[in-house]
Amino acid sequence: MTRAWLRRGPLACALWPVSLLFRALASLRAALYRAGILRAGRLPVPVIVVGNIFIGGTGKTPLTIWLAHALVQAGFKPGVISRGHGAEGEAPREVTPASNTLEVGDEPLLIARRTGVPVVVARKRFEAGRALLEAHPEVDVLITDDGLQHYALARDIEVLLFDGRGVGNGWLLPAGPLREGPARRRDVTVVNAPEITPQLAASVGGTPFRMQLVGEWAELLCDPAQRRPLSSFAGQRVLAAAGIGNPGRFFTLLRGAGLAFAELPLLDHYDFRDNPFAGVDADVILITEKDAVKCGQLENLKDDPRLWVVPVTARIDAALAEHIVEKCRGRSPA
Repeated sequence: MTRAWLRRGPLACALWPVSLLFRALASLRAALYRAGILRAGRLPVPVIVVGNIFIGGTGKTPLTIWLAHALVQAGFKPGVISRGHGAEGEAPREVTPASNTLEVGDEPLLIARRTGVPVVVARKRFEAGRALLEAHPEVDVLITDDGLQHYALARDIEVLLFDGRGVGNGWLLPAGPLREGPARRRDVTVVNAPEITPQLAASVGGTPFRMQLVGEWAELLCDPAQRRPLSSFAGQRVLAAAGIGNPGRFFTLLRGAGLAFAELPLLDHYDFRDNPFAGVDADVILITEKDAVKCGQLENLKDDPRLWVVPVTARIDAALAEHIVEKCRGRSPA
């Protein structure tokens, strides 16, 4: 389906009438919130939503981590709220570095470990925000990891993230990859790509900021103190595995480091309880940080000496942070 969504081929065209119904329902829901018929909960601090309209992964978690660090550097005390994909239960739960991914989800745990800021997950993001502010009254701005279409939470700043695929074929689900039309309003547009071509910029709209994910080294899963440059794995039998929304992005990063490897794309949020590495003949298995938080909690994987984690860091023009900080300061607390 992902390949079909990048062009307007026979399958996409066959599904196009259904996408018109999806568009109508999505537009109606958004209109009901704008008109106040459906009510959105308002929290007493500025709320920044980081999300996408292209289904699947575009790099929201690295952007959320970058934004949390940028707000701390600007003097804010941010917190992060999330749905917590795959998390058990509906009630708000605070995420700590020792949390179990089954209880809080993989991405929130990664955010908590990488940022050190308060993180709370709940099925309803308004409830997550309220619980976080009750537990951490010092927090003065909230970042929502995902949730662009979760209109039940009022927001002050919307950050819309794309990757190099842009808007695909430009159609909504199921004929295309979009949850909403590419012309939807937003405050900031970010594109996660090595470069932003004029064609890509025109398709996503706005004046996009470029984000690039950089990874130059790996750490041993069972002993993170052991670090090696990615280039040091050249010449070894390497398997690269990724259970993220767009595994190809991870593979491209590794190829950019000069590595040759076998690819193992996994489903997004793959839980690893069915060990995909059993019987794999490789000297080194490179995995993403998102996958590492789950592998590190499983007895049959956490001590596998072949598993090396590749941390990635978002590089974005500092002007984006300045832009968001200015908007946050312009929103007086309730």
